[in-house]
Amino acid sequence: MSEKLFKHLEMEAVGNAVSLPEVLSAIQFGRDGLVPAVAQQHDSREVLMLAWMDRQSISETLETGRVCYWSRSRQAYWRKGETSGNIQRLVEMRIDCDGDALLLRVDQHGSACHTERRSCFYLSVQGDEVKILTQAATSSS
Repeated sequence: MSEKLFKHLEMEAVGNAVSLPEVLSAIQFGRDGLVPAVAQQHDSREVLMLAWMDRQSISETLETGRVCYWSRSRQAYWRKGETSGNIQRLVEMRIDCDGDALLLRVDQHGSACHTERRSCFYLSVQGDEVKILTQAATSSS
């Protein structure tokens, strides 16, 4: 059913809408019950991080406006910034055309990366090298 819904949405006119519960029930979660979620700063469009969400973390995020992820390493819910203070407020959630990935347009307060960098994507592949683009706040070099 979910594949059919997203296929159907491909042909819908701009401005048409379908119910949120119908679309959320059609999201393609992996075997582990998770879907990848890319966080992007809403105004600059900077890609901040990739994390994982399940049905409950999506619901909580939509209800509270504060982004909640599922931590695969801790096997627990992770409300961005609950220990660091670097919170993410949801501005808009987008679902990709296949329903198997989310884009969270957020208002990031402070750094998004655990290294205290603004973005987790600070390593740039340049030819046969990988260059560090930004300095970690906790590094002394």
